[in-house]
Amino acid sequence: MGDEWLNERTASMSSDLVIRNGLVIDGSGNSARRCDVAIEGQRIIDVGDDIGRGHREIDADGLVVTPGFIDPHTHYDGQATWDPWLAPSSQHGVTTVAMGNCGVGFAPVAPSFHNQLIEMMEGVEDIPGTALHEGLRWDWESFPEYFDALDRQERTIDVATHVPHAALRAYVMGERGGDSLEQPEEHELEKMAHLLGEGLEAGALGISTSRTERHRTSRGENLGTLRAGEPELQALASVLKMKGRGVFQLVSDSYRTADDDFARSEFSLISEIARTSGRPVSFTVQQDFEAPERWRDLMALAQSLQLEGLDVKAQVAPRPIGVLLGLQASANVFTPVRAYARIAQLPLAERVIALHNSELRQQILKSHAALTSGDDAFEGHAFFGRFDEMFVLAEPVNYDLDPSQSLGATARRLGVDPREYAYDLQLQREGRQLIYTPFFNFVRGNLDAVREMITSPVAMFGLSDGGAHCGAICDASMTTSFMTLWARGRTDETRIPLESVVHQLTQRPAAHFGWIDRGLIAPGLLADLNIIDFEGLACASPRIVTDLPAGGRRLLQSASGYRYTMKRGSVTFEDGVETGKLPGRLLRGSQSGN
Repeated sequence: MGDEWLNERTASMSSDLVIRNGLVIDGSGNSARRCDVAIEGQRIIDVGDDIGRGHREIDADGLVVTPGFIDPHTHYDGQATWDPWLAPSSQHGVTTVAMGNCGVGFAPVAPSFHNQLIEMMEGVEDIPGTALHEGLRWDWESFPEYFDALDRQERTIDVATHVPHAALRAYVMGERGGDSLEQPEEHELEKMAHLLGEGLEAGALGISTSRTERHRTSRGENLGTLRAGEPELQALASVLKMKGRGVFQLVSDSYRTADDDFARSEFSLISEIARTSGRPVSFTVQQDFEAPERWRDLMALAQSLQLEGLDVKAQVAPRPIGVLLGLQASANVFTPVRAYARIAQLPLAERVIALHNSELRQQILKSHAALTSGDDAFEGHAFFGRFDEMFVLAEPVNYDLDPSQSLGATARRLGVDPREYAYDLQLQREGRQLIYTPFFNFVRGNLDAVREMITSPVAMFGLSDGGAHCGAICDASMTTSFMTLWARGRTDETRIPLESVVHQLTQRPAAHFGWIDRGLIAPGLLADLNIIDFEGLACASPRIVTDLPAGGRRLLQSASGYRYTMKRGSVTFEDGVETGKLPGRLLRGSQSGN
């Protein structure tokens, strides 16, 4: 805002709202200070010690005041067209999200390709296809028209989106666009570049792409972007350079490969994208069981590119990333067993009754042992027998996992076979008990690698996948667990100052996207704020609900400790409960402070 406006407002007798005597952590990474925050309309107008009374006041004594959190990696692309709440992200202090990551999304789209884009999102991000078929109105074709559809939906938080490469490819190349072995012809490259430019002009964040075998459609097919060649990616990067705007987001198998030659080729491609675009680039970095030290190479790559003056960041997660197994989830410990498959489609209550049958129990346990262990075990099923890497989530959840408390270790202490223990666990809570199985960032049975990643100068918090993996993963609570795990739960040298954690959740991602109107508590910026009972902050245990369109299933996870979350000066959540206020907007591109 202009200085004249600020001086006029600061000199006035009172503000709309004053947050009084909170411990303000302003998002910059600087030390916390106890002071007041004054808000007029949608903006912060003063931060200090001598602020006059407001028309309304919130007593924040004993509470922490932070900027609203910004999540750079979500998949609410469909949900944002019909859902005003965008939980669970909004329940964990998030006030702005970036969608359209990993190359998947719903625009641009030809009318004949609706099913293909749904199959991509259903397969890659585990979002029920039935919910998408019923929920998506498809009142758009072009990317600008999709933006207009997002603009029509009121919501609690701000949303922004990338142009998804897989959707762009399908729109331009038709069926060939979904084939990873096909490369676009020159006129198709030109059309893709033109449409990306059109998207950027309409306000897209940039372009996203996927280069991982793990991303497959619901038919089991690789995404067409998997082996997109350098000419294609460079053409897209050149559009960012020409327009002087936008970011490039990508996920590659480079963090999980043991093949040094392949890793080097992916590193070279990432480097050329950064050099060609001259724009901010971010890529996924996780610690994978197949290549437990490869993440170090990726972090070093980002550091070397930053030394060239390029804005390259590693998107990292502040905790293990794991699958939730259970009878209601997309998979459970006994999913590979044929005897279980025969009852898998029964309603939950009937399955629970069936699983209490002693004969069926013995069949399932015997088959599971054969499938997951011993000389004849199928390698693809080993995951379902890793009992020493499975954990029962307590209430509240503690993501600082201790191997001595794993399902396997606990079963052995009780003198019980781990398979039998897992069988009984899944029947608890009327079949609703979930088991947490980390498959990234817990290779050595500790979080040492995670701490190295999140404290690196090239790191950017991300990978929550809010809105995705509806029946398997619930990591949109990472904002909450980042604070509790690293800034409160540790008292030794591994503790990370809360000021640093908040900076990673606020100003750092805001700066990446050019959103200089948020991410800090400062006069003239948006009044996107959290008022937190830090000692009471906690993640509840995830639960499965069926509130998506067509009765679609998804995981939700609430939090305690967020006394107030504010968006543009309006309280949207109070003690975890929606107030009904919907001040969120669609963000088009970067956002200035004026």
